[in-house]
Amino acid sequence: NSSLEAHDTIYKPQLKGIVSRLYCRPGFYLQMHPDGTLDGTKDEGSSSSLFNLIPVGLRVVAIQGTKTGLYIAMNCDGYLYTSEHFTPECKFKECVFENYYVTYSSVLYRQRESGRAWYIGINRDGQVMKGNRVKKTKAAAHFLPKLIEVAMYREPSLHDVAGQSPPRKTAKTSDSPAMQNGPKEPPKCEAS
Repeated sequence: NSSLEAHDTIYKPQLKGIVSRLYCRPGFYLQMHPDGTLDGTKDEGSSSSLFNLIPVGLRVVAIQGTKTGLYIAMNCDGYLYTSEHFTPECKFKECVFENYYVTYSSVLYRQRESGRAWYIGINRDGQVMKGNRVKKTKAAAHFLPKLIEVAMYREPSLHDVAGQSPPRKTAKTSDSPAMQNGPKEPPKCEAS
């Protein structure tokens, strides 16, 4: 039955990605708690520090918590949050830096005047940082993906940012006490 075969082909995993731990130079592994909050942990064996790195473009990845199924996203103010849906805010450019560390920058947002990219970063206290405060030359932005296994993924279906359900939880950032109080829908904004 050719229609059944076509259906199976469409829904079969087509993308080769990896299950990985993301070790940051300040000495922490990025982790996603069951409620969706993000921070760093020194515990190399933490199941909360396992992520699916799913290729969604040329040198572009989606970062999904393996336990929660939530995607890491960055809003137009540079705050990291987690989303049940894969949106354009969930796309990160993966670049190998001169020191062989990898940086992850928002595909959607950057500094308006300078055009400088906004990066995922963890500070020396293990807190995720606001993307526009992370410079690519600093240790906070440097990650080593530690391969756990190669896996096949279905391409995530893209949701519109404006039409998404509110993110489950924002990340605790080092510079924003207001962001530590729980879920906050990212403001609607225009990509620059």
